[in-house]
Amino acid sequence: MMPLRLPYFDTLLTLLDEGDEAVTQCFGRHVHWGYWPEPALADRTLPGFAAAAEALSRRVADAAKVAPGMSMLDAGCGFGGTSLGIAERCEGAEVTGLNIDGRQLVRAQSMLCASARAPAWVQGDACNLPFADGSLDAVVAVECIFHFGSRARFFQEAFRVLKPGGRLALSDFLPRPAMRPLIRVVALWPAHAGFYGRCDLGHTLADYRKLALDSGFVLDTVEDITDNTLPTYPVLRDLAQQVRWPGWSAAVETLMAEWASRMGILRYYVLGMEKPTNP
Repeated sequence: MMPLRLPYFDTLLTLLDEGDEAVTQCFGRHVHWGYWPEPALADRTLPGFAAAAEALSRRVADAAKVAPGMSMLDAGCGFGGTSLGIAERCEGAEVTGLNIDGRQLVRAQSMLCASARAPAWVQGDACNLPFADGSLDAVVAVECIFHFGSRARFFQEAFRVLKPGGRLALSDFLPRPAMRPLIRVVALWPAHAGFYGRCDLGHTLADYRKLALDSGFVLDTVEDITDNTLPTYPVLRDLAQQVRWPGWSAAVETLMAEWASRMGILRYYVLGMEKPTNP
């Protein structure tokens, strides 16, 4: 099983192994943007960003209505922060973190807290889930679906493994339709040459509505939290002053995402949906 080439994870894992304090504070547990309830009052310190990343993870879990005793999957689990958080908060929950990159799972295993019910870690493909039909109460995918080989296939697989009444929740960057021509141009840039690797950012909210409908889900939670995530960008700029990222693509790609987000043409959404009890 060959993982995607994601240079930013290569860099983060190297710096974490070296014990880089700033990177450990920012990305030692979560590797995604932050959520601040009041962006104008955002704590933009590195610990503040870590807390905001945890808050975003919780927001997706809330959209999945994760609760104690549930069986749930954290697809594309990264370093396991979402899985660990749910295990810590939800007594008796059976939590599994799945990732195609085994190195990330090794990092997740290293963070296990003695007080938490340990999640299970599974190396696997989110588009070919190694779970039985109707075996899970919830599936979450926090800021990772743009790396999956097919959103449609992931939705089909999530629907298959969920019990009737089970829920899927995710977070993703959704462009306005007017941004699609720019996305097509950006997609011509070789994935291996960029910092974030191959990212499919071409799905609009209308596309997600159709994906949910075609897969059998009822989409009932649509939250545009773009403004709440914007403090992420100054934090990343501050971090860049302390850490030497390889090449220039990290700064350029992050600046493009910030520009598009502040212009309102790239939005950050949390989506939640349910598998009907009576299909």
